[in-house]
Amino acid sequence: MNEFETDLGAIRKRARSKMSEGPITEAYKADVKKVCDVLNDALATEIVCVLRYKAHYYNAKGIHSEAVKQEFLEHANEEQEHADQIAERISQLGGDPDLNPGTILERSHSEYKEGTSLEDMIKEDLVAERIAIETYSEIIRWLGTDDITTRRLMEKILAVEEEHANDMSDLLAKFGSK
Repeated sequence: MNEFETDLGAIRKRARSKMSEGPITEAYKADVKKVCDVLNDALATEIVCVLRYKAHYYNAKGIHSEAVKQEFLEHANEEQEHADQIAERISQLGGDPDLNPGTILERSHSEYKEGTSLEDMIKEDLVAERIAIETYSEIIRWLGTDDITTRRLMEKILAVEEEHANDMSDLLAKFGSK
């Protein structure tokens, strides 16, 4: 194994001369604007998921609805945390989180489909989680080592999305469908 070497003098000089760039240093290899654009689409996805889960929480009816409603509310709150984390990362990168309600649906990876029955609601949430899992996995691969911090954030969010999909799958199994 090679010994670790770095030019601390040069690093210190760059750190002082480029303070206005915040966390973006020579080590950052990604296209910041493109990363912010991709993150803004993920932000829109999370906001749509919050709204769908909230709608399901308030609209769930029937004999099994109480336990399922609590799952919807928990997921809505976690999706809101994801939206906040993504918006914060966009800001850290010097971008502007795009919270324009007029364009959120067109930028979202998932659709906003409410479903009419409790089972339909669960199915729509499972579809949305599966879409997030696939698109976030692609984002993670795309980021690679060019933006490790954003990649790690997306990996953390992806793990929760996989838990959500598993929860929805388990609920569907209780209804006897998949």
